[in-house]
Amino acid sequence: MILYICLSSTIEMNFIKNANILQILILTLVLSSCTKEKKKVQLSDALLPKSTLPKMKPLTNEHPKLTAEYINSKKRSVEFFYNKTWPNNSANGSFLVAQNGQIIYENYEGYANKRDKRLITSTTPLHLASVSKVLTATAVLKLINAKRIDLDQKVNTILKEFPYPDVTIKTLLDHRSGMRNYAYFTDRDKTVWDRHNRLTNQDILTIMATKDIGLEFKTDTRFSYCNTNYAMLALIIEKITKLPYKEAMRQIVFKPLGMKNTYVFDYERDKDTIAPSYKGNGVEIGKDYLDAVYGDKNIYSTPRDLLKFDRARNSGVFLNPKLFKEVFEGYSNERAGEKNYGLGIRIINWKTGQNFYFHNGWWHGNTSSYITLQKEKVTIIALSNKFTTRTYQVRKLARLFGDYPFPLGKGEKEE
Repeated sequence: MILYICLSSTIEMNFIKNANILQILILTLVLSSCTKEKKKVQLSDALLPKSTLPKMKPLTNEHPKLTAEYINSKKRSVEFFYNKTWPNNSANGSFLVAQNGQIIYENYEGYANKRDKRLITSTTPLHLASVSKVLTATAVLKLINAKRIDLDQKVNTILKEFPYPDVTIKTLLDHRSGMRNYAYFTDRDKTVWDRHNRLTNQDILTIMATKDIGLEFKTDTRFSYCNTNYAMLALIIEKITKLPYKEAMRQIVFKPLGMKNTYVFDYERDKDTIAPSYKGNGVEIGKDYLDAVYGDKNIYSTPRDLLKFDRARNSGVFLNPKLFKEVFEGYSNERAGEKNYGLGIRIINWKTGQNFYFHNGWWHGNTSSYITLQKEKVTIIALSNKFTTRTYQVRKLARLFGDYPFPLGKGEKEE
């Protein structure tokens, strides 16, 4: 054991006067060591104490900085696309394109709430629908990175009543579990669920465990996109962190990244204050018995917050290199084709070797699109609370930044 003694300035002066050179060197090393110990040590996720949650870390000061000429050139092309896609200010949502973390173009228009004439602004949270899955997967991946759970761990070792013995965390993340969609097995048979009651994540687990809800197919034999997977991942997050999902997400993802306008929808707390969604004709869509389920949906956010999120996911400290690579590998390629799915991210794999990473969402009248062009460091976000499939057309903008073979519309041009 080494004992460091803090000396008063007077004692230090007397000591230095009477000390030889060797003693001065020893004192310098001791004081230098004390200074270094005061610096905050950044531990990797795997070395964190079990009482400490792993947290996302923001990516700042990206390089190179975009020139004004480059930004203006891309902005003109993006703006042309935007005005052609949503002519006459017809969009009802939020839109952003950025590169290297720098915003090239953004637009916010329409009503967050038509009843009180509240407009959508850069700080208005809108429902992410299934883009929420990317955020849920991010929290799960951080827990895996911190060795709190394993990617190939059986779900029934965490959720004891979970009835499917072969389902793993990985098969939840990549939609290969074989489970049925909870919206289908709870919507008709009252002996399974009474739709007058709001369904919760725990209700879904209990129903599967007690109502003989069989698998749709044998686990890990094929891909089938299923919201139930991510409802179960939310319960796993709660079990491992010993926190409600909304608080775990806040501590692992939202707060560390400064996502001040992002939150998990709490039905009782937020049902009267959220931005509602609308049909294409502008009629408001009410809530139903599925609106309290989270993990697969029910995160509200803004494009600027999602930009922070995207850049952090593409930083070198998000995950260890092996796990990061696994996130962006495809696991749904039983049949030949371009469409694929990784760990919480959709993928298009072209024969040229080019890969496109994204996730879309649709819930009630809310539509969303999140696109991350890794090589070009480009983020594209589109959110709307008035139903439109035009939200998904923003993928065409990838052509402005790299070799992504999406067809451009008439009059659109590449830079």
